[in-house]
Amino acid sequence: MPAKQVLIVEDERPIREMIAFGLKRHGFEVREAEDCRAARASLADRRPDLVLIDWMLPDMSGLELARSLKRDRETRELPIIMLTARAEEGDKVAGLEGGADDYVTKPFSPRELLARIRAVIRRSQMEATPPARDETLRAYRFGGWELNVRLHRLKAPDGREIDISRGEFSLLCALLSAPQRILTRDQLLELSRLHSTEVYDRSIDVQILRLRRKIEPNPTEPLFIKTERGTGYYFDSPVKVVR
Repeated sequence: MPAKQVLIVEDERPIREMIAFGLKRHGFEVREAEDCRAARASLADRRPDLVLIDWMLPDMSGLELARSLKRDRETRELPIIMLTARAEEGDKVAGLEGGADDYVTKPFSPRELLARIRAVIRRSQMEATPPARDETLRAYRFGGWELNVRLHRLKAPDGREIDISRGEFSLLCALLSAPQRILTRDQLLELSRLHSTEVYDRSIDVQILRLRRKIEPNPTEPLFIKTERGTGYYFDSPVKVVR
């Protein structure tokens, strides 16, 4: 198997070199960038298996870099881990909402960082056989929206095609498959596996926030995806199945 490639975007040279040394010892191929400009040049040359981004960078915040990578079709599925000195929950959520798949708080254990990197790469490249799916299903329709399951396309009531990631698509399919039924996070994880392996427990709340911003008239007062406190979520609207 070829070595997994990691791009480290960190302006503090001792930290960058320490991470690179540890990863190389465990068989990773490593590239380094001291700022966002260097990171983009490296990404244009070759796509890695994961990008490790420090929150504070000299030319742009690491959070903005992560967001820009997730907006670009060429890099939107690229796994990202944020390195941050911010321990507050709100900052961690901001990092996940910005497109990061995980975060590690400084100071960190090299073993923990290695484990997080391996886990995120494994999730992104996992090709486990999913449960059997309904091959006759073509689309779901709700409130003027249409989610085409075969083409992975979300169409708004006005006909616009809405950009949706694989994880968001999988989670929306899970909710639409059981309308007006409360689903726990474990149930959402299992149902999501019908369409992808990219939804995992830590990301469900973030994916729900992103979906609400895309399909809800007012994301702070959702009409479709509602929260059942202490339990999970439910899709509170009639859904038509198209075959």
